[in-house]
Order: sequence, then structure tokens, then C-alpha cells
Amino acid sequence: LGSAAEMETDMNIAVYCGSASGNRPSFTEGAKALGSWIAQNGHTLVYGGSRTGLMGATADAVLAGGGKVIGVIPDVKLIQERRHPGLTECIETKDMAERKQKMIELADAYVALPGGPGTLDEISEVICLARLGIENKACVLFDTDGYYQALKKIFEEMVEVGFSEKEDFKRVLVSADLDEIERFIEQ
Repeated sequence: LGSAAEMETDMNIAVYCGSASGNRPSFTEGAKALGSWIAQNGHTLVYGGSRTGLMGATADAVLAGGGKVIGVIPDVKLIQERRHPGLTECIETKDMAERKQKMIELADAYVALPGGPGTLDEISEVICLARLGIENKACVLFDTDGYYQALKKIFEEMVEVGFSEKEDFKRVLVSADLDEIERFIEQ
């Protein structure tokens, strides 16, 4: 058993990202760096369970660092075919909605690596939950190569035109700096 201080910092980090790698090697490098950080800090990865793309790169890095990986996999043939063989734990859900809910239940913090519409859907939902005070967990947009700068500008525009308050985004960080991310998550 670790000390009380160590045990408090062990978290389940939900990572939303693509089951594709994108066309920039930096996306995969960012996923590997995040996975290594999760393992080195004794955290557990909670993710969509795929062996491919940024999902696979993140999981492989966590496992290579001796960390735990929980895959949450819906009953969707395409996703089932991509299941990572090295999962520490696999939780099967009936559909995507149940998968999202299970990941939210398990997570202590959320990180979105670059990804497509599914990634955006998942991180947007937890940002909304934080905004409404339903969840009080860190929501991080891992900004590899400025991938999330356009979304950051949209958030700023939402505030500027009166659809949101600056306070609505107090639990949201856009950064690729793991030290900054660590401090933000632990606050």
C-alpha cells in the first residue's frame, strides 16, 4: 500500500481520442507521452478499448510503463474488432451512450487527444456537465500541434457573444504541457 498522499493522487484518467492516428506523427507522440505520464504517476487509463490509432498508442504506453488500462467497449462490431488484447479490465456496454456514461462514472479527470467527431462529442459532454455543476472534474484538451486552438477560439467567442460565461470554462484547460496538465488535474 502507498501512503495516503500517494493514494489520493491515483486517478482514473478518461482519455478520448481517435481510433485513427491522424496524419501527423506528433499526434501519436503526444498520445504516447500522455500514456507514459499516466503510468508514471500511478494513474489508470479509462478509454474506448481500441488497439488502433491514438487509442492504441496511449494504451500501449500505459501498459509499457506498468500501468492499468480499462477499456470500455460498446456492442458495435467495428469497435469489437479493434479490441486491445492487453486490457487490464474490459467493460462491455450495450451501446455508445452507455459507454459514455460508464466512462464518466469511472473517471476522475478527462483528457481529449486529437480525434474526430466522437472525441469532440465525448469531451463536449463532460465540459457541459462541468459547466452545469453536475461534475467537478478537470476537462483537458491535449493541444498537440495547436489542434484545439480553433475550438478554444469558439469557446472564447461563446463568452464574447453571451452564450457562456468565462466561469463556465474554469474546469477546461487547453494545453500540451504535461506539467501544466498535471497541476490542473490535481487542483
